[in-house]
Amino acid sequence: MAPQLSLTVLVDNTTLIDRYFIGEPGLSFLLETKGKKILFDTGYSDAFLVNAGRMGISLRDLDYVVLSHGHLDHSGGLIPLARHLTEAKINSLPHKVPDLIAHTRCFYPRPKSPLPNTGSLLHEDEVRRQFNVKLTDKPVWITEDLVFLGEIPRNFSFERIKPGTRKIIMPNGSSEPDLLPDDSALAFRADDGLVIITGCSHAGICNITEYARAICKEPRVIDIIGGFHLLTADNLRIKKTGEYMRELHLKALHACHCTSLAAKLTLASYGPVQETGVGMTIAWQVR
Repeated sequence: MAPQLSLTVLVDNTTLIDRYFIGEPGLSFLLETKGKKILFDTGYSDAFLVNAGRMGISLRDLDYVVLSHGHLDHSGGLIPLARHLTEAKINSLPHKVPDLIAHTRCFYPRPKSPLPNTGSLLHEDEVRRQFNVKLTDKPVWITEDLVFLGEIPRNFSFERIKPGTRKIIMPNGSSEPDLLPDDSALAFRADDGLVIITGCSHAGICNITEYARAICKEPRVIDIIGGFHLLTADNLRIKKTGEYMRELHLKALHACHCTSLAAKLTLASYGPVQETGVGMTIAWQVR
């Protein structure tokens, strides 16, 4: 069989019809390529573990955990994952301690009324006790074809949004508006172009895609899967996003998680929007 990247949706807001899994407002994908298992985001709860178990998938042998950013609905599952691996060690079950890759600001606290913290509930010090941690704002190649993009340049004016009441607590205790510079994504070089894998796309899905094309030195994009953060976007932003997607000549567009139905319907007039949900597996061939 030819080498490939496979992606299984472990957590999304929705599940596939006739597949009895748990959905929640969060996201978690399992990627497998070149003998590596990569967990991209962990959702909000232990739903990703429950769903993986129902699919017959073990998460005790992960090589990497990659976080798109620090928000609860993407990092909350770190606690049950740490517990899952701890119990494996206690019971002498085969397991690995995965490398964890994220942006340098991923674990900074994020108060937003009425919540004291909308970011990771695990402090960075504890994360380092549980995993082999690499925090960086630079691209990191996980395999020769799969890259964590690091901090995303924000060049499209229609994707620039104000932080509103979002704050982030810096290591010295001061706070500043949270522009979510930690929001990142993965890019994969398949046979016929790039696959972009996003968490929430706070950085802007067009910004993410352009940066992936530059880092990978590959202009072709065949698929984009993940949250596009188009829940409350105005018509102009959705239209501009759609026009950008149309110029990519995508083979598929898997918008999920934080993408509203209205945004999906509009994007469907510009590109091949397809259903996405827990239980779905997609594969792309590697050159």
